[in-house]
Amino acid sequence: MITLCKACGTSYEASGFHPEHCKICKDERQYLPVTGQQWVDCDSLFSSHTNSWKQHETHLFSIQTVPEFAIGQRAFLLRTPEGNILWDCIAMLDNATKTLIHSLGGLKAIAISHPHFYSTMQDWAAEFEAPIYLHASDSQWIMRDSPWITLWEGDTLKLVSDVTLLRLGGHFAGSSVLHWAQDEGMLLCGDTVQVTPGADAVSFMWSYPNMLPLPAATVGNIIRQLSCVKFSKLYGAFEGKEIAKNADEIVRRSGEKYIRLSQLTT
Repeated sequence: MITLCKACGTSYEASGFHPEHCKICKDERQYLPVTGQQWVDCDSLFSSHTNSWKQHETHLFSIQTVPEFAIGQRAFLLRTPEGNILWDCIAMLDNATKTLIHSLGGLKAIAISHPHFYSTMQDWAAEFEAPIYLHASDSQWIMRDSPWITLWEGDTLKLVSDVTLLRLGGHFAGSSVLHWAQDEGMLLCGDTVQVTPGADAVSFMWSYPNMLPLPAATVGNIIRQLSCVKFSKLYGAFEGKEIAKNADEIVRRSGEKYIRLSQLTT
């Protein structure tokens, strides 16, 4: 039986009993709710929730569970001439979602930005017979094994002709973004780079819920890596967190401001 952490959506094997705690939530980048550790099985989740789809671009859809479950992130389906790529993952994989994705051609690959969004990736991979690409630096956070998991190393991995994974680090050692090189370029960034409420800036954190910032040197490295690719649009992990134009300039300017402010003394 599979059980899900209600705080983060990570899935665990449960042989008649729930784990004592969720390793992901015990880490300082996440949190345990004040009400304590709680679990839910997939059937219970499916009976009370559904997935909502939104088309952002001709070839880009987001998938989000409603009402909100766990962290509340969205996954993205990027359609390419070489096959569909699922970016990030959500816990909810119901029959309707399976039918819709199969009707769109299934999945060629699954790539996930960081461990907070591993969720039920094993079930998605098995359903669509698609490899999961995770950075090897974060392998300790894989809570369920799967023959579909492929650990990659280094700073870049090309999935198809115009789609490349970039390891930026920061939030997690293996935190990655997905770059689509078509047209003016697009970045799917999970929460490795977080869009601020005004959508005119981004920020960089080691822990978002606990408001723990990254060192200036780490942010500087992220900015240098992103300066090597072109992207006019940026889509973050959460609904409404997107930048429609000049995203590369906004990220660069935000990073420079972050570094400048972090170096101020009182």
